[in-house]
Order: sequence, then C-alpha cells, then structure tokens
Amino acid sequence: MTRFEGIIPAVTTPFTAGDRVDVPALKENIERLVEVGVHGFVATGTMGEAGSLTREERALVVRSVVEAAAGRVPVSVGVSSGSARQSLEYALDGKAAGAIGVMALPPLGYRADDDEVVAFFAELATCGLPVMVYNNPEASGVDMPAALIARIAREVEGVAGVKECSGDTRRIPPLLELEGLDVLVGGDDWPLEGLAAGAHGWVTGVGVFAPRECVELYDAIRASDLERARAVYRRLLPAARFDMTPKLVQYYKAAQDAVGFNGGPARAPRLPLKPAERAALDEALAVLREPAVA
Repeated sequence: MTRFEGIIPAVTTPFTAGDRVDVPALKENIERLVEVGVHGFVATGTMGEAGSLTREERALVVRSVVEAAAGRVPVSVGVSSGSARQSLEYALDGKAAGAIGVMALPPLGYRADDDEVVAFFAELATCGLPVMVYNNPEASGVDMPAALIARIAREVEGVAGVKECSGDTRRIPPLLELEGLDVLVGGDDWPLEGLAAGAHGWVTGVGVFAPRECVELYDAIRASDLERARAVYRRLLPAARFDMTPKLVQYYKAAQDAVGFNGGPARAPRLPLKPAERAALDEALAVLREPAVA
C-alpha cells in the first residue's frame, strides 16, 4: 500500500500584519491547490517556517490545513527538531490535529551516527503514524545513504517512506528495491529525473505557486509522455532552482504573491528579497508563464 505518493506541496505559512498565523489565507491556498489536483500536503516543514513557529502555532497550522483539505487529500506533518522527544511531541500534536503521516530529518544540530539515527526514528515511530524519513544532508548535516535507509526501514516498524533530497538520482533505484517503502523526490531541481527513475511522488516547494505544472509533469511521466514532461519541466526549472538556496522561503512566498496565492512576509531572521534577487525571480516566473508547447 502506498501511503505517500503524487504531488505533495510543502505548504508555506502566511502571517498577518501582526505576525500571527493567517488562517484564512492558509486555508484559501489549500483550497486552490486541492482544486488544481495535488495529491497531498506536508505542513510545518522547512517551507512552512516550522523553526520559527511555536508549538501551538505548529498545531494550528496543521489543524487548519487538515480542515481545508477536508479529507480530499492526506496531510502529513513536518516534525524535524533537535531531539526525538521534541519531534515525537510535534508528531502527537499533528496526529491530534488530523495529520495522517509525519516527515522528519534526522536530529538537527548534531551529527548523529547510524545507531543514533535509527534510535531517533524508532522513538518517533511510536507516534503511531506512518513515518517519512527525510534525507537532506545540506539541511541536517547527516547523510542517509540507501543502506542506512534500508536499515531504518528494516528495524523501525512504521517507517513507510523516504523523501530523498541529496540530489543524486542514482539513489532512487536502490531505494525502490526496499519493499513497502514509498520513495519521494525531495528537491525541486530534479523531479523529472527522479520521477522518470520510478519515484512514487514529489514533495515539492515550487508546487505552492505552480501546482498545475507540477501535476502535469507527474501525469506526463506516469503516461510515459516524456516529450510533454520535458516541455513542462523546461518552464518549471528556472523557478524550481530557487528551492536549493537558503532563501527558498522568501523566493517561493514572493512567487505566490506574484501569481495570486497568499505568500506574504517571512519571519525573522529571514529578510525580504533584495532587488537583484527579486529580478532573478521575475525572470524565472516569466519563463513559467510562457505558453505550453510540447
């Protein structure tokens, strides 16, 4: 049974002028994304500025996304933190709010060895929800190659998926050999390669402002229509490349504002884009807006 599949936007968290979670704006974004045809959501991930949210705000965001999704697509909760205890608390809060899965990096702020990584996910899995192991060496400082992910899946009951964000497409085939594990592309600048290699889905940032193109790319690859997939990918890629930069949240929130979603400001320490950065984003959005030609 596949628990995590398709186009899964990692949603942003809009804020009001008073720096509170803007629940109506968040729910409006979710409604529009569901209408376009995305297959699920991850709330309170990196794109959701989870590190700047209080525990209460995290629960509010998850609950709001679940309410807006209204059972039409599944919602998972990002629970990355510096300790298994904290991540488990976030997971249980998300479960109470209606999330059906959790996504987590290995412990942040500490270069854990393999045994410690396995122990971290074993404690997290006691939340009772399917766990998506998130491999992003740039973000966590810990790389989890296929052999380690295989060990986690073998030793930790409840691990059901992996979000692979190393950028190495060669890791997809050995991950797909692991029975019962859903494999998700985790970087916005290689979904064509990863999905074509057989990944079950894509946890995407660019999907928060270009969901239609992301769904079209996924559908084209599933239909083995690589000509159409390449045409969509060409338009997506300039904007998608901002995902692999420290300012991905600012870039994607600004992109949301530019195309009619609710982006708005990011929380400190993030600052607004500089003029040159905004110009680069505008150029990428101009490519995205070009007529679709297969």
